[in-house]
Amino acid sequence: MLPARDVAYLHDCGQRYDVLSDGGFVCLVLREYQLPPGYTPTITDVLIRLPPGFPDAAPDMWWCSPPVRLAATGEYPLAGDAMETMLGRTWQRISRHLPPGVWRPGHESLATYLSLIRADFARGAGGQP
Repeated sequence: MLPARDVAYLHDCGQRYDVLSDGGFVCLVLREYQLPPGYTPTITDVLIRLPPGFPDAAPDMWWCSPPVRLAATGEYPLAGDAMETMLGRTWQRISRHLPPGVWRPGHESLATYLSLIRADFARGAGGQP
């Protein structure tokens, strides 16, 4: 259900994951995802809903379970205060949308999207991406 290069990337990173289907989306759950310093908890599961047509179609948003907060203030990350139920769990939606032109069909992959997620988490905690 995932492109072969994405499976290879996850394997090379040593990232544990599950692939599920929900409402026409391929749901990738990154288990025990390590957050950068500045978040509590420090480990969460991250859900990425891959749209039909991925990798030519870009993912939009991601979700965390358990929910994460900024360690310094106890607040949710920017645009991260909505909770949704998917796959039998409650997930914190991290609402991010890629600007036009960032996702280049035929060139991007899961590795691209995960680098965007890592950079966003780092910025949100006050670090450098």
